[in-house]
Amino acid sequence: MKFTLSWLKEHLETDAPLNEILYALTDLGLEVEEVVNPMDTLAAFTVAHVQTAEKHPDADRLKVCQVETDDGVKQIVCGAPNARAGIRVVLAKPGVYVPGIDTTIGIGKIRGVESFGMMASEREMELSDEHDGIIELEGEPEVGSRFVDYLAQHSPDKIDPMIEVAITPNRPDALGVRGIARDLAARGIGVLKPEPEAEIKGAFKSDINVNIDDDVLEKGCPLFAGRLIRGVKNGPSPHWLQARLKAIGLRPISILVDITNLFTFEYNRPLHVFDADVVKGDLRVHFAQGGETLMALDDKEYTFEPGMMAISDDNGVESIAGIMGGLPSGCTNETVNVFIESAYWDPITVAATGRKLKANSDARYRFERGVDPAFTLGGLDLATAMILELCGGEASEMVVAGEVPDTTRQYPLDTDRVQSLVGMTISADEQVRTLEALGFVVDGDQVTPPTWRPDVLGPADLVEEIARVASLTKLEGVPMARSGQGVAKPILTPMQKREAMARRTVAALGYNECVTYSFIDKTSAELFGGGGDAVMLGNPISADMSHMRPSLLPGLLAAAARNQARGFADLALFEVGPVFHGGEPEEQEVLATGLLVGHTGPRDPHGARRAVDAYDAKADAEAVLSAISAPEKLMVLRGANSWWHPGRSGKLSLGPKNVLAGFGEIHPKVLKAMGVKGPAVAFAVHIAKPPFPKKKSATRAALETSDFQVVDRDFAFVVDDTVEALALLNAAKGADKALIAEASVFDQFTGDRAEAQMGVGKKSIAITVRLQPKDATLTEKDIEAVSAKIVEKVTKATGGVLRS
Repeated sequence: MKFTLSWLKEHLETDAPLNEILYALTDLGLEVEEVVNPMDTLAAFTVAHVQTAEKHPDADRLKVCQVETDDGVKQIVCGAPNARAGIRVVLAKPGVYVPGIDTTIGIGKIRGVESFGMMASEREMELSDEHDGIIELEGEPEVGSRFVDYLAQHSPDKIDPMIEVAITPNRPDALGVRGIARDLAARGIGVLKPEPEAEIKGAFKSDINVNIDDDVLEKGCPLFAGRLIRGVKNGPSPHWLQARLKAIGLRPISILVDITNLFTFEYNRPLHVFDADVVKGDLRVHFAQGGETLMALDDKEYTFEPGMMAISDDNGVESIAGIMGGLPSGCTNETVNVFIESAYWDPITVAATGRKLKANSDARYRFERGVDPAFTLGGLDLATAMILELCGGEASEMVVAGEVPDTTRQYPLDTDRVQSLVGMTISADEQVRTLEALGFVVDGDQVTPPTWRPDVLGPADLVEEIARVASLTKLEGVPMARSGQGVAKPILTPMQKREAMARRTVAALGYNECVTYSFIDKTSAELFGGGGDAVMLGNPISADMSHMRPSLLPGLLAAAARNQARGFADLALFEVGPVFHGGEPEEQEVLATGLLVGHTGPRDPHGARRAVDAYDAKADAEAVLSAISAPEKLMVLRGANSWWHPGRSGKLSLGPKNVLAGFGEIHPKVLKAMGVKGPAVAFAVHIAKPPFPKKKSATRAALETSDFQVVDRDFAFVVDDTVEALALLNAAKGADKALIAEASVFDQFTGDRAEAQMGVGKKSIAITVRLQPKDATLTEKDIEAVSAKIVEKVTKATGGVLRS
């Protein structure tokens, strides 16, 4: 939204400086994006007097002028045809930047004659397109005085600052200068001037009437008003109107068109003017049947789809309702009879039509956000009065179809609650004053929003209005009250502590944290067991974000693919975040997932570099589980999900059903679909599944040590080649849980040589078992007894026999 300072002051009586106004606008929520202030650009230009102007000795069109300045008489070479002795001019001294030619003036020689500055034209100073000669100042302004001071007295519109503010979609009232002035007046930056009124008494009945189809009256256009004006004289707009439109970047066209643009930006009241001599019969507002075409004012042809709103006469469609008029019925300099349209259009219908047609206009921008329905008739009267003043003519009686929609609604105002929510002391009287200054009607504890504020839809919006006018910059930090003495109790939940510990642990392992979207595309979701209707978004941001993620791996793999495309082959990425297995709250959980891609390190001469494998992922998963206080003794099971490699993956579990983590290589088909070059391994830890400790203590459990010597015993068992080493280890550990501290595999003998020695389908697994006594040193008899139990347990569990 663009406007000038003088335009604002037509609605706001204020002496506040520009900087104060700009600060207040941003603080009120109308963020200032740009300020173009000619006072700053032209501040260095001064007034000078040409004493003499002689012909240049080596150029017919140049003159050597002796110019009186505040620094004495200076010689300046000038090529302007009107350069002559006795005139007051605008001088750019050496070192002054001239915006129109994007040049900083210096001392130079022109055809061998030195020149100490430049006398400027209006185009060179970006005041207009005039470039036929240098500026000649009227009267006798003081030599050396600032040119901007001269303009302030004689042409203030040329140094009028232009302000551009960003308007959020919920503030359509600020799309008019008067709405912005109202906000500033509520803040105390001046007083809002009374809204101008005009009451036009028609001299005759309009030859053009308006009919609204019943379905449109109900859903698309509840109110349409118009007035016929005969005998207007169209042509160029007066200087003040052209200057105002040019300042905000609009091109003046004609008086009639310029008036509609003026009302669009001044009152947020879009209007349209038909050439009444082109309109045949009455106007009809209706939904299109489909297939109708219109050559619009932007010289583009639009084809209507069924359900789009249109304004038609007996010849056909004449306007895209609420968006843009048609070229055939548009006004020209020959137009003498016009019909002015002022209507209230449904924002949703206008937005839908505009998006489908890809038709953009200032009218659409405002109607789809919401204009003031109560100003429909008043705006028509004001526009009619201006047309009669500038174009002449005679106005008809107003034609009205439909009625002003009732937007009345009331919300309670709790002044005490406002103070507690905002955190500032705002008196009840000040709250009421603020709301009334913004146009709200306060009746006791009930507040009625004005018709131009469709965004106010509840008590919370009243609080917001009071807070932004009071200025949230006045909030002061106040420590929260403490009850009692000492350190406050921790407020983090056990789950929050566990998340933080998991995140810290994975980062300490050398992984880089990623934060990815919780939304992914359906294809990626299906690769990881998701993609169902229960997790599909009703209004996705884009087609690539249509489903809630069932796993953190899609985001991490996508990040890996992007990094690989940029030359980074070895990656360690992780994320801690929620995943979704359904649409209900209990179907959401938090995972800690890590991804390793490539190799363990850079190439080196020692051969230490190797490809990452499933054991790297398993070790990191175990480290995370240990950090979050999961039990130490976990089962390693097969049967991981389908996105893991079937032979190089597993699950860490407390039992067959209580899976705490998954790890392993990513399935090759998943890597191919995600565009990742392997090898790639990963782990996923279910943070909430490990049981929380029953005792809450900030200290670690006591370290248990033994004064007695440990004993290590090795065993080699011959088993079927289908027996897993884990099954053998678990059996050995179960022989005496109190005495056996740990057991591990240290050798495996397989292949043809093993079968030749032990039989077909057989292999040998060698394990070491550590015995840790707690009460007494083990005797040989004790050791033999435990060894016998181990052999018995392994034989019973695996069918293996002790290798001789």
